[in-house]
Amino acid sequence: MPIGSFEQHGPHLPFDTDTIIARTVCSDVELVADVDVAPALAYGASGEHQGFAGLLSLGTKVTQEVLVELVRSARDSWAGVIFVSGHGGNNEALANALRTCTSEGDRVFAWMASAMDGDPHAGESETSVMLSIDVTLVRQDLIEDAEPPENWGRLVREQGIIALGPSGVLGSPSKATVERGMALRERWCAEVVTLIKRMRSMQ
Repeated sequence: MPIGSFEQHGPHLPFDTDTIIARTVCSDVELVADVDVAPALAYGASGEHQGFAGLLSLGTKVTQEVLVELVRSARDSWAGVIFVSGHGGNNEALANALRTCTSEGDRVFAWMASAMDGDPHAGESETSVMLSIDVTLVRQDLIEDAEPPENWGRLVREQGIIALGPSGVLGSPSKATVERGMALRERWCAEVVTLIKRMRSMQ
């Protein structure tokens, strides 16, 4: 089940970048594993983007409740659910939903897009993946880099991304390449397939 968001991704990427990435990872997995892919949940917990135009956010509590209800409704039809999230702001909601659903006896896992050697937001990593999906989705004429400070995580939690700069970019999208995007997609696909195998071993 792809989980995304609707929030700014700098001036060069679409608002639904996280949803597009989550849906693409699921499509990549579907090519190599026998799974059903649900329609994407296109909104999530994006409060850290407050202050930027265009934001549509459910918040952590509502996102958590939606995820729990989706799993509950899936029980009679599917052996389990794997949430594939393209948005880091959903992590708390996912963790809480997993605890609830696991305690109710569901087989449920969550995978979150991450690039350990990447940048935080709308930078090289996300832009590379978007280039690998469809180059027309990236406004390369509007790309601008904005190096995040070392304490960016704390500042985002306390003040929101807008406190770090008006572009909303935390990273170096100018370094993005299709090859980097494809490499990330291959790695992410393999990670989700590993979760599928783990879930099936529990049956």
